[in-house]
Amino acid sequence: MSHTRYKWLVVLMLWFVCLFNYADRQAIFSVFPLLREKMGLTVFQLGVVGSSFMWVYALALPVAGVIGDRLPRKHLILGGLIFWSLVTLATALATEYWHLVLFRALEGLGEAFYFPASMSLISDYHGRDTRSRAMALHQSSVYAGTVLGGSLSGALADWFGWQAGFYVFGCLGIALGFVLLGLLKEPRRGQSEGIDADLTGNPFVKRAGLGQALAEVLGTPAVLLLIAVFVGANFVAMVFLTWMPSFLHDKFHMSLSMAGLSGTGYLQVASVVGVLTGGFLADRWARHVPAGRPLTQAVGLLAGFPFIFLTGWTLSVPVLVLAMVGFGFFKGFYDANIWASLYDLVKPQRRATAQGLMNSIGWLGGSPAPLVIAAASLTYGMSACISATSLIYLSLGVLLAGGSVALWPARPAPVPPYDDAPDGEPARPRRSLLATFFRKDSGVK
Repeated sequence: MSHTRYKWLVVLMLWFVCLFNYADRQAIFSVFPLLREKMGLTVFQLGVVGSSFMWVYALALPVAGVIGDRLPRKHLILGGLIFWSLVTLATALATEYWHLVLFRALEGLGEAFYFPASMSLISDYHGRDTRSRAMALHQSSVYAGTVLGGSLSGALADWFGWQAGFYVFGCLGIALGFVLLGLLKEPRRGQSEGIDADLTGNPFVKRAGLGQALAEVLGTPAVLLLIAVFVGANFVAMVFLTWMPSFLHDKFHMSLSMAGLSGTGYLQVASVVGVLTGGFLADRWARHVPAGRPLTQAVGLLAGFPFIFLTGWTLSVPVLVLAMVGFGFFKGFYDANIWASLYDLVKPQRRATAQGLMNSIGWLGGSPAPLVIAAASLTYGMSACISATSLIYLSLGVLLAGGSVALWPARPAPVPPYDDAPDGEPARPRRSLLATFFRKDSGVK
């Protein structure tokens, strides 16, 4: 198989791993009403269940990032998949509140190793001219997994009890991990840039220390800007992921299956369209404007904030659907370029560390969201709390737009206008949108 085909096959394989990554973490939220009834849990206790994953996940990410820059990423990705799938199976055996908190925490530990390793691996298969598209395609699995976990878990809970979804997702994830062991290959670090970032065959020789690596990442003002915006965006995302199924169940009297589907489906399906659009536009915009990727993110934040307000405020189901679709579409613009923007700023041998650090800070910043909203809803109501998060999106959009123009460095090297022809062959004209999405990297074999 050619390199060009295989690099897109890598995205497809990781797409399915990430599908289970998000399905497993989302499944618990659709059964909150049943857990509240069966185990007698309070809203605050359910908030702790939701946040326990985030706390451990966030604290483990920096370590996972450093390890991802030193050990084979294939092993970290598939080992993590099998581990968190086993924990998902164990969650079905929980009978006490503390069981749920423990298993959610272990789920966070296992899943922490996925994103630093997988994003670094994709960046070594996809250079600057296809990186946003590759990561956008991968990001679509986040939405698909969220929908699958929310809807299937809720439906199975209606039919067979709250544990059923955890049995299904756990078994399928373990099977996928063993299937991919023989298919996923470890790339050479820096190969998409045409350099050797491994330095030596021994991953522990000539490596920068942790302090130096963190100083390099955090010493870039534009990286700090991306991290600050990610914290706020993650806070809003956690509010929706945690409380939308329960919000729809309580406010619009939907069944568990319908609330799980509606609370994730409309928003996430629209996000798939938005993330693919945002990835394509960012790759094009970044050819002409150094800050093309973060500016695409800023457009998503600014355009998404009125739809967030409507989601919490409306009493009409059709308006609610329109609001969730609008928010989901523009959220995709931001999500498509989270890591592609970061990787424009850091060296290949620092990418897992940078991703782990930024993801950690983002999740730590977002982790209080379930508890903050749970507490605020007792005074102001869930509708007002959801609408209020629109102000966060508006503020972030303004900050990112202004900061990108002021802080973004010039791109290191220009990309030729026609970059889909192999070396030594004449450039070819642009093709259709679908064909362009999958074209070759320039000069990457």
